[in-house]
Amino acid sequence: MSTKGRVLVAMSGGIDSSVAAVMLHEQGYEVIGMTMKTWDYASSGGGKKETGCCSLDSINDARNIAVNLGFPHYILDIREEFGDYVIDHFTNEYLDGRTPNPCVLCNTHIKWDALLRRADKLGCDYIATGHYAQVREENGRYVLSKGVDLNKDQSYALWGVSQQSLSRTILPLGELTKDRIREMALERGFEELVNKSESYEICFVPDNDYRGFLKRRVDGLQEKVAGGEFVLEDGTVVGTHEGYPFYTVGQRKGLGIALGFPAYVVEIIKDKNQVVLGTFDELSRDGMYVDQLIMNKYESLSERMDTITKVRYNDPGNPAVIEHVGGTMKVFFGNGVSAIAPGQAAVFYEGNDVVGGGWIKSSFNQNKLKAV
Repeated sequence: MSTKGRVLVAMSGGIDSSVAAVMLHEQGYEVIGMTMKTWDYASSGGGKKETGCCSLDSINDARNIAVNLGFPHYILDIREEFGDYVIDHFTNEYLDGRTPNPCVLCNTHIKWDALLRRADKLGCDYIATGHYAQVREENGRYVLSKGVDLNKDQSYALWGVSQQSLSRTILPLGELTKDRIREMALERGFEELVNKSESYEICFVPDNDYRGFLKRRVDGLQEKVAGGEFVLEDGTVVGTHEGYPFYTVGQRKGLGIALGFPAYVVEIIKDKNQVVLGTFDELSRDGMYVDQLIMNKYESLSERMDTITKVRYNDPGNPAVIEHVGGTMKVFFGNGVSAIAPGQAAVFYEGNDVVGGGWIKSSFNQNKLKAV
């Protein structure tokens, strides 16, 4: 029995989670590998070959690493709980005129909970993943912070992991760069991992055609929503669209309409089946409301706080003042932020530390005295 303890490692078959497992094994932990089967590509109705973390090849790659290093590996079938929660939420959010973030939802509500339940059954002290982020204990809190490699940092996707879950979480890659991870794989003879392509698509929409996915998922959707109106912010009707669920705030391409200026989706009005178009400047909002909060570094905020706030995964972040208003966070951006999409996650940072996060409920322009 290892003196460092037993750890259940989530292994997707990719380079990051594989090297994480190798590192913990070499550090003296008793490692158990687990690959989660979250979906069947055939059920999504697409025509592309199955790829990514749930494919048979990826499962075999993860198992081969475990066999080579002499630790157990299991496959965990969570297709039912994944589909019921993540895919249904994804579909319902678009039907509500919002833009979902299924990967964040999956990490925080499915994968961590599923891993911890199996960790308890297997007598594991910890769970571990190949995410580029860090966690530390400070002042009685488990603080999530950015990974050293800011180009690969994944702390945004983990804001919803609870304190209880973080207390048992190890993130071995947080202090390393992606280049160093590749070097470590090569040093250990895992060339196939270095040459393996990485997928950045939504796992259950691997062809990146979410509109096609929605049409296949919801019977008669296109017929129900087709023929809605494109309108300007003043209400002027300028054309018809295919249906509000097929558009997202900030979208420019694929609108199928020419207005004589670059047009963007600035708002979606579900109840009227309207898509509001405007200029790039009209995309800007100086504030937003965020709900379903999970606080990280601090249990709560008693006063306003200066932060850097991200409104989407690839957002570098913007200066913002956040303020607790009941169970909602009111966020003020001094310089305005473009394309704030309800349904996306917002994450608040103090330096490299995650203060907390939540789901964007709505945005507003205070100078216009108009909530949207």
